[in-house]
Amino acid sequence: MKKSGYLFISILFMGFTFPVADRTQIFLAGDSTMSVKEKKAYPETGWGMPFADWWDSSVTVINKAKNGRSTKTFIQEGILQSIITEMKAGDYVIIQFGHNDESPEKKERYTPPDSFRMNLIQFIQEVQQKKGNPILVSPVSRRKFDMQGNAVATHEKYTPLVQSVATEMQVPYINLDSASRALYQMLGPDKSQLIFLQLQPGEHPNYPDGKIDNTHFNELGARLIAQIVLKEIRATVTALAAKIIVRNSKT
Repeated sequence: MKKSGYLFISILFMGFTFPVADRTQIFLAGDSTMSVKEKKAYPETGWGMPFADWWDSSVTVINKAKNGRSTKTFIQEGILQSIITEMKAGDYVIIQFGHNDESPEKKERYTPPDSFRMNLIQFIQEVQQKKGNPILVSPVSRRKFDMQGNAVATHEKYTPLVQSVATEMQVPYINLDSASRALYQMLGPDKSQLIFLQLQPGEHPNYPDGKIDNTHFNELGARLIAQIVLKEIRATVTALAAKIIVRNSKT
């Protein structure tokens, strides 16, 4: 009876397919603007969170972004290596850094421009060695307006570095810095506050003293940034674009 039972189980598993193994994996490598947030941080939301909801059943999004990480610490802490270990041929890695790399006052994170450039090249080469597909994304812009109400650049040194590496290495590039700044400009100095982590004292239990943050997004802001990234993927990465869910606005 035992042998018959084992035979039945073996036959059952031989005929069963495991669709997860066939799925395309999209790894997100980046900082707090992209990462998954703990409940104690809500309504702060990384754009990688709503981004994960826009893919069909053939895709799994694995968000490896971490708060406070730069290219340097992402490598030092072995997070990049964890992606390389878990990924398979044909997978994608979306790489977005710059916020923490460009902060010289935070020595543990700071990455000088030359090192930042070399780190991005390392990311690309290691992904490609595993036959994966890297996509470079510039750091998303911080919210900053001049006296005339113009949204101004906040990553003048590091965004051009990302673009130059993408050109040199011939990989897809998304200028999220420019695109996000265009969004802020469209909304204007006042309404643009509504997509960031901006709270009055007593407005939310996680921030009893309030919060004025022009870097991190709330749920609405994260969704709008994710939609920008999805739009750019549709325009630049054809094979991946086909896996984005098309939602029917009439339903």
